[in-house]
Amino acid sequence: MVASVKTKTVSWLLLLFRLPATHKAERVAVWRKLKKSGAIQIQTSTYLLPDEPARYEYFQWLTKEIRDAGGDATLVRAREIEGLPNEKLVELFNKAREREYAALSKTLRALASRRRKRDVQAFADDLGRIRKQFREIRETDFFNSPRAQDVEMLLRKMEGNQRSKGALPQAHLKDYRGKIWLTRPRPEIDRVGSAWLIRKFIDPEAKFAFASKESAKPGAISFDMLDAEFSHHGEDCTFETLIKRFRIQEKVVRKIGEMIHDADLDDAKFQRNECIGIDRVLKGWAKEGMSDNDILAEGFRCFDGLYAFLRRL
Repeated sequence: MVASVKTKTVSWLLLLFRLPATHKAERVAVWRKLKKSGAIQIQTSTYLLPDEPARYEYFQWLTKEIRDAGGDATLVRAREIEGLPNEKLVELFNKAREREYAALSKTLRALASRRRKRDVQAFADDLGRIRKQFREIRETDFFNSPRAQDVEMLLRKMEGNQRSKGALPQAHLKDYRGKIWLTRPRPEIDRVGSAWLIRKFIDPEAKFAFASKESAKPGAISFDMLDAEFSHHGEDCTFETLIKRFRIQEKVVRKIGEMIHDADLDDAKFQRNECIGIDRVLKGWAKEGMSDNDILAEGFRCFDGLYAFLRRL
């Protein structure tokens, strides 16, 4: 799902440089600056950025710095690179950012698991540092990696935990029948569980669509995405928000909500691990290339089985 980015209009900046092996400090300094810029390496000592005015100026400045340090540097503009179509280059950039987002997500989840052991100010300070790191990655996320929204959702959820939680307004079933429900692609435990809850208890005729932005499907009911109508609220995951907004009272559903919460947020709030395995299976299906709709359909079967099991306890 490499970007529907305007790849046909993308042109590129290539920085080709050489520094003597004896200039170790200068080599490390240049590498750090290239990393900070978001450039990707396509060959030894050849780095690439999209051709934008700010990036061009940055590479110009870096070219001068390399030459001043006793090295050679050449800055090239190109519309195409033989053997590397634009779609492939965009994919390389997205994969680089995905690795950075994944590391940040891991840090966030580790912080969430330690939250109860830390004082409020220390937790807020750590969260602020992670938010700063996220902004820095976003500045080099030239092609809007889908993983950015996952981290943004997690950050907003954890920041929401720090603020007071207002009462959730009730949603009425009659206003949500026969709708299209929109969520992010590559659905995982909270999105699949929420879709199952919607189909089973809220809108039996619900149809589901997937996009990174609400504007992709005007009129759809959005859930578990940025600025969605139904999403994380305070300490609650989206599944729990739906339960509360629609006043679903069934105890089994609330138990499943606790399981999804612990698998999704990894904060051990309810000490339940039953859905961790389901979450890993969903992620595995996504990595295998299963379509979003197929992940949803198979995920529904998992939740149907879990629901039937819990009802008979």
